[in-house]
Amino acid sequence: MARCTVARLMRDLGLEGARRGKKIRTTIRDDGQERAGDLLRRDFTASRPNERWVPDFAHVATWSGIVHVAFVVDVFSRAVVH
Repeated sequence: MARCTVARLMRDLGLEGARRGKKIRTTIRDDGQERAGDLLRRDFTASRPNERWVPDFAHVATWSGIVHVAFVVDVFSRAVVH
């Protein structure tokens, strides 16, 4: 039987597959706080190196738990600079 058929039948019956591990919640949003402004206005392009840097965060699962990784990326080259 096709996977999409199984998915459709399970969805119709309200069934879900087993999920391994626990769900990790990394952020708890507080609507009462003001958010930082979008200085790039969602424009992630640059015409030369070192014109725009943006931060990025990742949550990596390890055997002992979760590791939070932060780094800075040059928008032009997409290279990690810090």
